[in-house]
Amino acid sequence: MDVGERIGAIFAEVGVTASLHAVDLDGVDLTAEQHGGEVAGGREVGVRADEQVVIASIFKILLVLEFARQVVAGQLDPTERIQVTAADRLGGWGLAGCTDDAEVSLRDLAYFAMSVSDNTAADLLLRRVGPDLLPMLAAELGLTRTRVLGGPRDLVEGMLADVGARNEADFARIFPTLPDDQVWTMRVFDPARTTSSTAREITRLLTLIWRDEAGPPQACAMVRTWMARQIFWTRLAAGFPPGVRVSGKTGTLPGLHLEAGVAEYLDGGRYAIAVFARSDRLTPRRIDVDLAMGHAARTAVEALRGD
Repeated sequence: MDVGERIGAIFAEVGVTASLHAVDLDGVDLTAEQHGGEVAGGREVGVRADEQVVIASIFKILLVLEFARQVVAGQLDPTERIQVTAADRLGGWGLAGCTDDAEVSLRDLAYFAMSVSDNTAADLLLRRVGPDLLPMLAAELGLTRTRVLGGPRDLVEGMLADVGARNEADFARIFPTLPDDQVWTMRVFDPARTTSSTAREITRLLTLIWRDEAGPPQACAMVRTWMARQIFWTRLAAGFPPGVRVSGKTGTLPGLHLEAGVAEYLDGGRYAIAVFARSDRLTPRRIDVDLAMGHAARTAVEALRGD
């Protein structure tokens, strides 16, 4: 089997459909027109690489990049303090679990948004950065198929409205009772009605950041530092051997298992990878899918390296 077939078999074994793109970020020509769902060239490997998909929390890469650019430009003070109250908290990790009000710097909001995918931190940071700027940033970077439709609060409010829930507790009660066909009609699962992109465009974004071409080098370095501190390791990172540094950003919704990141080898090789998997089973926790994502990512990178 060729590399695309091997990757397809990895995903078939765990019962998911997936799009993947991996690229040698020091060898790719970002000015070239590249299209096609199945690719296996000397510098890229892809399976459905141009399929429009929901990216969920992976949009936070764009968010912290815009924040870092504004910091370097002197438009924002990274030490500015933000008061986080009960009204600000959204479901998920980090500040959402706080019992008491907290005071956090803008810089630490960016850290929490990336390291633990903190939705509350991302929502507050987005307010300060300016939500209208993210689509403009995507366009500037040539991400013509990347759509940013609001932030974490918009996503949560849309999910509540789609199931007729008044609040998150109400949603937690209603959601498990819904038939799967009704769940899949929710806006959050439709790339045309929520924040979405393609695997190829997300690896382009990562390539620009790692090559210091997504903004001032200092801003790109800030994003790389935060991505390297992500705590989740069961997806892309799990597929690579010790000594390979994997920086990444996950995205998760029921049935959706997503991650984008960069694998850096001791010999200097650097590879941007995006893997977006969709399962018919509406559960956010499937270690078999997570590990398959890492296996597929390593398979793609090894093909690029000729291993």
